[in-house]
Amino acid sequence: MTNYMLYNKISSLPPSLIKEVDDFVDFLKSKKTKKNNLKEREFGCGKGLIILADDFDEPLEDFKEYM
Repeated sequence: MTNYMLYNKISSLPPSLIKEVDDFVDFLKSKKTKKNNLKEREFGCGKGLIILADDFDEPLEDFKEYM
């Protein structure tokens, strides 16, 4: 679809729908700029946030009868 064909389609719409198309185009532009503004995560940024107990690999008391 060419820009001219798209322009003709939009021009044939009633003014209320043209406003909706305009709002949608603004939404798409803002979505694109938000994606570009995201910072890349730094390696190791979550270090120390999760801590496992020392006995993590030990069998649980609840399952002793099955072992």
